Amino acid sequence: MALDLAALLAPDKCALITQECQRGVIGDRSALPELAANARAGMVDAVVGLVDAAHAADVQVIHCLAERRIDGRGANHNARLFQYMGRSEFALHQGTDAAQLVPEIPLDDRDIILSRLHGLSPFQGTELDSILRNLGIATIVGVGVSVNVAIQNLAFDAVNAAYQVVIARDAVTGFPLDYVEQVFEHTLGGITTLLESAQIRETWQQASS
Repeated sequence: MALDLAALLAPDKCALITQECQRGVIGDRSALPELAANARAGMVDAVVGLVDAAHAADVQVIHCLAERRIDGRGANHNARLFQYMGRSEFALHQGTDAAQLVPEIPLDDRDIILSRLHGLSPFQGTELDSILRNLGIATIVGVGVSVNVAIQNLAFDAVNAAYQVVIARDAVTGFPLDYVEQVFEHTLGGITTLLESAQIRETWQQASS
């Protein structure tokens, strides 16, 4: 059966979620240089293109951020990743440059910014699910990082919460890149719809024309 992109990506039923597109993750303050390099190789440009297209088509954009209090209260310490990021010179402390979105990504007054102190998923410890339901959202388009951890968590949590999930292949990344392709093939391809960002942009442009 042919995929009905117009229905799946209908602007009034769709939200674009950017995941951890922060200076301390993929930008100039990154504690994860390989991930940042992969993001700079094309992912950031793809995210910017989708955010611009979403704004033009009145698709809700939600920027999901990971942050820490300076004293670490309320944050996880039960995984090596949390411990490593907490020791970074550019830890994602609230209010610091590292915690901010990379400057390339355009912001609009309609955008929603959600941050979390805990967990690996933007659904964990935030109002994301309630906000999406209040907006009547049925489909989530996920972009950002990383395919290793948070993008998979986003996908599983969203599917478990009964959302349709679209992952823009060229607007997410992880490391190493051959592992990213394996996750697409063996994990995300089985639970989400994998599309190129151009397909998503074109569908939104057609819907708003």
